[in-house]
Amino acid sequence: MSKGREKLFEPIKIGSVEIPNRIAMAPMGIIGLVTEDGCYSERAVEYYVERARGGTGLIITGAVKLENEIEKLKMPTFPCITLNPLHFITRAAELTERVHAYGSKIFIQITAGLGHNAHPIMLDSPPVAPSAIPNYWEPGVTCRELKTEEVERLVERFAEAAEIAVACGFDGIEIHAMHEGYLLDQFTMSFFNRRTDKYGGDLEGRLTFPVEIVKAIKSRVGRNFPVILRFSVKSYIKGWNRGGLPGEQFEEKGRDLKESLIAAKILEEAGYDGFNADAGSYEAWYWAHPPNYMKHGCYVDLIKELKKVVSVPVLMAGRMELPDLAAQVLEERTADAIVLGRGLLADPQWPNKVKAGQEESIRPCLGCQDGCLGRIFEGKPLSCAVNPACGREKEFAIIPTTAPKKVAVVGGGLAGMESARVAALRGHKVTIYERSGHLGGHVIEASVPEFKKDEERLLRWYENELQKAGVTVKLNTEVTLDLLRRESPDVVIVATGSSPKDLHVPGVDKNNVVKAEDLLLGKAKAGENVLVVGGGLVGCETALWLAQQGKSVTIVEMLDQLLSAGMPMCHANKQMLLDLLCFHNVKAITGTTIAEVTPKGAVLIDKNFRKTELEADTIVIAIGLKEENKLYDLVRKEFPNSYLVGDAMKVRNFMFTIWDAFEVGRNI
Repeated sequence: MSKGREKLFEPIKIGSVEIPNRIAMAPMGIIGLVTEDGCYSERAVEYYVERARGGTGLIITGAVKLENEIEKLKMPTFPCITLNPLHFITRAAELTERVHAYGSKIFIQITAGLGHNAHPIMLDSPPVAPSAIPNYWEPGVTCRELKTEEVERLVERFAEAAEIAVACGFDGIEIHAMHEGYLLDQFTMSFFNRRTDKYGGDLEGRLTFPVEIVKAIKSRVGRNFPVILRFSVKSYIKGWNRGGLPGEQFEEKGRDLKESLIAAKILEEAGYDGFNADAGSYEAWYWAHPPNYMKHGCYVDLIKELKKVVSVPVLMAGRMELPDLAAQVLEERTADAIVLGRGLLADPQWPNKVKAGQEESIRPCLGCQDGCLGRIFEGKPLSCAVNPACGREKEFAIIPTTAPKKVAVVGGGLAGMESARVAALRGHKVTIYERSGHLGGHVIEASVPEFKKDEERLLRWYENELQKAGVTVKLNTEVTLDLLRRESPDVVIVATGSSPKDLHVPGVDKNNVVKAEDLLLGKAKAGENVLVVGGGLVGCETALWLAQQGKSVTIVEMLDQLLSAGMPMCHANKQMLLDLLCFHNVKAITGTTIAEVTPKGAVLIDKNFRKTELEADTIVIAIGLKEENKLYDLVRKEFPNSYLVGDAMKVRNFMFTIWDAFEVGRNI
């Protein structure tokens, strides 16, 4: 074990239950891994067991619906503990037994409901809330206010659910949630709660719901069964559908730190055995689901204050997957345990690798949320952009081949590296041919901004894994048909990638015009006044990077909105990027394109053919990428067992590049 990591592997008690180490799996929704009657599918069981096998001390399941009558969701969406209790016990018992086989403990997270956060695609009835407030996703829809007797019924169902959880073999319950502005959280905040019954009024009145829940559970199953609470220390709500950024000054409309600390003491006294602490709300989704633009350990300062006022264990999430950071937080007693979410999706062996001193082998999470959060909100099964086997561990296992082949991979970008890695793990003899002097392709320029350093970690991981797998890498090698004929591979994988699209307007050959790729790679420099042509992901991230350097930046985009072209982005990532652009005073001119480059800047033209001149020292071109697949057209005619992968097949995001390459690599 690396020095300083010992604290991560010390046991910790939550209530009467001892957890073998201080690493917990964060609760994450398992959309797509649920049966029609609200039980765990075989995929769900394998998904959780894989993380226990990887050394995680405490598994906290994703949200399990308390009931499906008062707030009715389409099934299968979330698991539902009371929908078919006998079947739920049957499936969950298998889950808990297998998790316990690895020495891990498992808590079930049970949700009171979604409330005004409920997405219309999930709902099978009108949305509900503590009061008549607008639905987050469709503000024109008003949520139905829950009746007092309905809330009391929910409290009773929590006690019933606790009995079922005990029968399943779960070690404890996490109540979902006084976090992220879900239904229970909405009851606790005056911003959402305008009630005049016992569940409204002052802070103590608004805390009646969570207080009654823990008391009902303890009364039904005993005080020794641990009950913890998912708890946001600060909401970051500026107003309806408006969140506050790190460092931004604004009036908190949700729960501020002062009120949270008072609430925590009341909740501890009521009987909660611990707090799984974070921050944020749907209004500030990028706090509750921090993207790559959020720093690692983004909750540290908040949790430090919570730890001062409670005596029960405090678990802390917030991009904690860097081992040094995780160990530091525990050493400094900022929290009692660290909570990993997407880090364990990317690499379920994270705890075992840290314990073995193999940190260079940990596959990093990119914070992209393309395979996890963004995907489940498209109604697709949970997975991970960098780990295609996530959520389908059994079906996507890499099985050694009985017929090793000689495999040539043309191109050392993301697709080339992934297909080579997987093919080599299967037992094939693999060689990567890369025409440049380094591996990485577009990952190299993508990792330049400080907020994209996880991409750099991913590249280092690939280099390490390729070496371990015995992949031969030949750099500065241009592949031709003659070369392939000499090498005579059994399989050819063409991963020649993509190149930036050219802008075809008068004056584009002037010295003040650069491509975003060249700017990021340091092949060109930008002046103080910059015009970025293209409002897609590359253009917006380049604009943010330049603005963070203190430059004056304007984006011109031909569509009506920024970030509307290309692959869809997770809502949290998209909203944070747009908010950051605004925060850093990046101007956006939409519905407009560039007509001409001039010595002083550019001439722009809008949809009505009106022209304006804009001064700029530098024009940065970021209008997308084009496939480079000419070689494949030649190769496939001579080598029938050939494949085209990655951007060379179709320019998409990192997730599909990795997934397609994984699929090809594991089936050769």
